[in-house]
Amino acid sequence: MDLLTANDRQGEYPSSYYAATAIPLDPFPALDGDADCDVCVVGGGYTGLSTALHLAKQGFDVILLEAQRVGFGASGRNGGQVGSGQRVEQPELEKLVGTDHARQLWDLAEESKSTVRDLITEYAIPCAYKPGVLHAELKAKNMPHYQAEVEKLRNDYGYDQIEYLDGVAIRDALGTDVYAGGTIDHGAGHLHPLNFALGLAQAARDAGVKIYENTRVTGISHADPAKVTTPVGTVTAKFVALGCNGYLGHLDPKVAAHVMPINNFIVATEPLGADTARSLIGDDVAVADSKFVVNYYRLSEDHRLLFGGGESYGYKFPKDITAKARQPMLEVYPQLRDVKIDYAWGGTLAITMNRLPDFRRIAPNILSASGYSGHGVAMAVLAGKLMAEAITGQASRFDIMSRIPIRRFPGGAALRSPLLVLAMLWFSFRDRL
Repeated sequence: MDLLTANDRQGEYPSSYYAATAIPLDPFPALDGDADCDVCVVGGGYTGLSTALHLAKQGFDVILLEAQRVGFGASGRNGGQVGSGQRVEQPELEKLVGTDHARQLWDLAEESKSTVRDLITEYAIPCAYKPGVLHAELKAKNMPHYQAEVEKLRNDYGYDQIEYLDGVAIRDALGTDVYAGGTIDHGAGHLHPLNFALGLAQAARDAGVKIYENTRVTGISHADPAKVTTPVGTVTAKFVALGCNGYLGHLDPKVAAHVMPINNFIVATEPLGADTARSLIGDDVAVADSKFVVNYYRLSEDHRLLFGGGESYGYKFPKDITAKARQPMLEVYPQLRDVKIDYAWGGTLAITMNRLPDFRRIAPNILSASGYSGHGVAMAVLAGKLMAEAITGQASRFDIMSRIPIRRFPGGAALRSPLLVLAMLWFSFRDRL
């Protein structure tokens, strides 16, 4: 299935709250004929835009090719959460890669957040960044784990921005009684994801990046220089950087065997008014809960609830996306049963077997970063920065990420779809236990 067009129209952003409130950026042209450059970036999401921007700032001649529109994929549709750490918690990382490597991964993740904030400030990107992400736990038996997490991060990593919430505190914070407790991370944050992507695109354009939209890459030769082919021309480049994530398709078999596309869904309520909105999330933080198929939500600037969740058992979006995400929303906030849903949309992200990102050197002059597993707003931006460093000859930090062991999906890319169905059935069942 071609995920670039299976659920969306060519050259159009989905009908989402984000698209409706985006600050317009004039479309970029399609590639027309052959071109040469230092670096060809494939993919116009956070990873590709960050790579292109960081390279252009250092004087590289960069061409960026996007099959749809910049910010079209997960970068323009996600929950907007700028999270701390990696997708996997530090104790699990320490067991997987050792204490020293886990510390390096923590430090890079901290830098990913500061990189997002610095770019917003440097380029005056109007994406409404706000601090705070709350992690909510559904089961009381798991609360000692959250206390241990706070102590671990404070004692071993010097991170004092996170605090423990008991049952009373989380009810006061969220206006629901479904959670047993959790943590609130004041060093994390949330933003308008599409406006952030468009701001990065404008900054890259102004730095000299040649951006081409509606230009699908159909092949990449592993040669020096590499040749990136499209139906409308070929780009010859000294280096290629892939930032395709869930929309990679069969462009590179190595990456496709390790990264699985998966869909998720978000609804935006009608404006609730400031008082009602703050009765749901008192401190205007973003929220993610402990379900495997995570519920994630936050308030918009105009006091809507933006709520993401719902299982996906295939790659075609359901006919009724509203019902898909409204059900888990009402499980958390039954008081919203009569509230109108103004927007409902789906999107495709990408996961790996262990939920850690896949940084990969495909060939000496071809790099890839993807598989952020729902933790990609900050990490994808950092990935672009690290790919840019590697291309300039400073690969040590890219290599820290590429040393994370990422297992192939059983059967590789060919069996990802049936595996997705089986996995989501199992985890949706586990969430209900």
